[in-house]
Amino acid sequence: MSRFEGGEKDIQLSSVLGILGVLGLLDQRMLVFPEPSPRYDDNNEIVVFWGRDGDREVRCAIHREVIADHFEGGGKDKLKVFAANREAIEHEARRKYLAGKLEKDGSVLIRSADF
Repeated sequence: MSRFEGGEKDIQLSSVLGILGVLGLLDQRMLVFPEPSPRYDDNNEIVVFWGRDGDREVRCAIHREVIADHFEGGGKDKLKVFAANREAIEHEARRKYLAGKLEKDGSVLIRSADF
């Protein structure tokens, strides 16, 4: 911190991150998907899967329309399409979560408009 305050021009990224961390300016949230165990909810036409941010479980879902339109899943088993595109779907859920684009209940819902 003293080197930074002293105007040192050659400061390392790790030092900058350390300073930002001390000041509380780093976002420490991280959404991971250890085992999403997806299930299809017929009533809401969504595939539901779970993420984790530290000790907090985060409910995530992707609408059937997104699976059909963006992952060529029309008429196919939604869970199989989810499994085949899991990385891209998790990426979008993570992006929405970190951007704070959550539903009223704190969950993440991926809609067609997100793509």
